[in-house]
Amino acid sequence: MSRTQLPTEFQQRVVIENVQPEVDGGRFPIKRCPAEKVLVSATIHCDSSDLLSAVIQYRPAKEKSWKEVPLELSNPGMDLWDGEFIVETLGRYEYTVQSWVDTFGTWRRDLSKKYEAGLDVTNEMLLGGRLIRAAASRAQGADLDSLRRRIDALTNASDKASQVQAALDSDLFSLVTRFPDRTQATTYRTLGITVERERARYGAWYEMFPRSAGSQPDRAATLRLAEQRLMGIAKMGFDVLYLAPIHPIGKSFRKGPNNKPKAGPNDPGSPWAIGSPEGGHKDIEPTLGTLEDFDHFVKEADHLGLEIALDLAFQCSPDHPYVQNHPEWFRHRLDGTIQYAENPPKKYEDIYPLDFQCADWQSLWDELKDVVIFWIKRGVYIFRVDNPHTKPYRFWEWLIREVQEKYPKTLFLAEAFTRPKVMEQLAKCGFSQSYTYFTWRTTKPELTEYLDELTQTEIKECLRPNFFTNTPDILHEFLQKGGRPAFQIRLILAATLGANYGIYGPPFELCENRAVAGTEDYLDSEKYQIRSWDWDRPGHIKDLITKINNIRRENPALHFNDSLRFFTINNENLLCYAKTSADLSNIIVTAVNLDPLHVQAGWVQLPFSEWGLKGDYQVHDLLTDHRFQWNGQSNFVQLDPIDLPAHVLRISSAKP
Repeated sequence: MSRTQLPTEFQQRVVIENVQPEVDGGRFPIKRCPAEKVLVSATIHCDSSDLLSAVIQYRPAKEKSWKEVPLELSNPGMDLWDGEFIVETLGRYEYTVQSWVDTFGTWRRDLSKKYEAGLDVTNEMLLGGRLIRAAASRAQGADLDSLRRRIDALTNASDKASQVQAALDSDLFSLVTRFPDRTQATTYRTLGITVERERARYGAWYEMFPRSAGSQPDRAATLRLAEQRLMGIAKMGFDVLYLAPIHPIGKSFRKGPNNKPKAGPNDPGSPWAIGSPEGGHKDIEPTLGTLEDFDHFVKEADHLGLEIALDLAFQCSPDHPYVQNHPEWFRHRLDGTIQYAENPPKKYEDIYPLDFQCADWQSLWDELKDVVIFWIKRGVYIFRVDNPHTKPYRFWEWLIREVQEKYPKTLFLAEAFTRPKVMEQLAKCGFSQSYTYFTWRTTKPELTEYLDELTQTEIKECLRPNFFTNTPDILHEFLQKGGRPAFQIRLILAATLGANYGIYGPPFELCENRAVAGTEDYLDSEKYQIRSWDWDRPGHIKDLITKINNIRRENPALHFNDSLRFFTINNENLLCYAKTSADLSNIIVTAVNLDPLHVQAGWVQLPFSEWGLKGDYQVHDLLTDHRFQWNGQSNFVQLDPIDLPAHVLRISSAKP
């Protein structure tokens, strides 16, 4: 009778489960930046009381050999193991968990128990010799010589006690366990990591329309003129300057001021209606200048420490060269005309969506990748992507991976104000950062629930939030009605809750709060007309913005999100939270009055003992530079929004 050949994995006794972190069972990579830790946990067990050994294996994806670090049994009752490793370089990493029965460790444990109980251990010593010789067969060089000497010492021991003592020697144990038998080891599936540069995790963004950087509302500023704004933006402490689309603007079906269906002869149109006879996504709007002017703009920004981010809007005006040269890249109605964008009852005749599933989709995808690479070659490595949720997930997964494999510095921000699962899926597909619902979270319960979700659940492994206070499309009611204090409140919340945050620049720094009645749309929006701004008009908050950005740079606790923790304060209009560095050398506590109209006060409970602080504590308000002493777990806070609606406190021991 023939015998069925069983798979070799049937010999594997160890089970590895619940490995964390992983995203969708390893379908998508987690995200990290260089020098960051990956804290790994796993449930590992086998079919008996035998001891186990386990390691994390990791490597850059392009390398063949694995590096290893041990996993330690942290919770024996739950078979929970923990370990960590550090990623070092940009690009893709792989990691997994491997575990095997620790035969020598199990033998050593049982030998000790039997010998202490006075039992005969003759057979155990014979087995131990076999295990040590087996380890020697896997060793080389000095380790092999050392193991041979150990075998001789065991063989020549003068009595049983000396032999057992030599067998239980800790140095021998360390030596043998370096050469385990892994022929029946269990290896978990391979998981992925995308390692992106620090700007993916931490940065302050400023959004502007270059054409509105001049002093004349009826004349577009050029890029050369817009360069004059760079110094002021850099002095406020921003890291990234994000430009609304700078490409040629279509003339067909242009929108007028405040999104009027028809434009006048001198109306500039929406920059998101990309494409004209002058060019498309690889060209510059002629009123802004030339590609050489853009190159100069990028270099000047770089000299000031600003990195340029471009808007990536994959859509076309009816005048785009793609429409003439590749009509097959667009959807068509039954009458043969190209389908314009719609969100019934709204119509956007000035925009043609691309058909990512057309018959010639591969040529379309390649061309759009070439658009990204075109601007990378001109010094742009950050892209804010317009409405990515209206394009296929697979397209973004392909595009981002293709680009980052060749240009690993490149980052992508998803402007996707859509359903939570869609936003999360885009993050899984590779987007470095994502817009969020922060703009609409204004109350204490809303903020605490949402921030806990973003920073303390599994979503943190793939989605990095970027808290924009406002956008050209969103002027929230809180800003419309709360006056200057409302802008201060939202600035401080965004900048201290999120390691990444941004403002739509001139309107926010100048506290512009005029909206189209009953909407979140800015009145006289820059999307449809050129604006000229009085950059120093009374009521601006540039000084506060500058101070906040300096605080962020000087305090590493604010460069991360995972340490965020909210605290009890007995007033629903007050929000109090902290971020801490890993070694607790930097502790930042922020208390914010969420009411822009009234003074609010309350008692906050802080876990000073958990932070290793005893007795009196030194509290330094980084906004006002005031210093004072706190004592005990409970302390009083009172905030007047007219004066300053928040404390940003650095906490340290009162003792030198």
